[in-house]
Amino acid sequence: MINATAEASAAQEFDSVVALHRAQIFRFLLASTRDVDLAETLTQDCFLKAHRNWASFRGESSVLTWLMRIAINLHKDHWRNRRLQFWRQTRTNAVDLDEASDWLPSGERTAEQRMLAKEQVAQMWVAVENLSERQRTVFLLRYVEELDLKEIADVTGMGEGTVKAHLSRALARVRKELGEKK
Repeated sequence: MINATAEASAAQEFDSVVALHRAQIFRFLLASTRDVDLAETLTQDCFLKAHRNWASFRGESSVLTWLMRIAINLHKDHWRNRRLQFWRQTRTNAVDLDEASDWLPSGERTAEQRMLAKEQVAQMWVAVENLSERQRTVFLLRYVEELDLKEIADVTGMGEGTVKAHLSRALARVRKELGEKK
């Protein structure tokens, strides 16, 4: 009876973790992959892996940090495995740039302003895609997930100084590609 009660309590606790963090993990993976189906699959894999290892979670970091670490590793593993394939079918499942910009809140009113916003989103994604993997990860964690530098360091396993350096380089490169001045 005690075992069943403990298991039910652990299941409820994990359900609340999923409810609390699922959207953020999915958003990060969607921003990283730009593929809705892949992001959904990786999100499910992340929580499946977390569920399997829930009993061994030591609490040395926040649950979100632990989940982000799992998500980043799954993303890396996926692309490492994809590189071994000859044909890539990203275009068939990829998020359309126009569609992605429609998801973003916009106070723009005119068709011209909406089109300009879509073009800016497209340019931003191109700039982000051209970043190195580490720079892109740090950039997305900071500006999409709004994690602070310490959280990013915890999630990625990098030191805060390294995170700052990658973020600084990423910002400089994105600004340069977008034609913005410091």
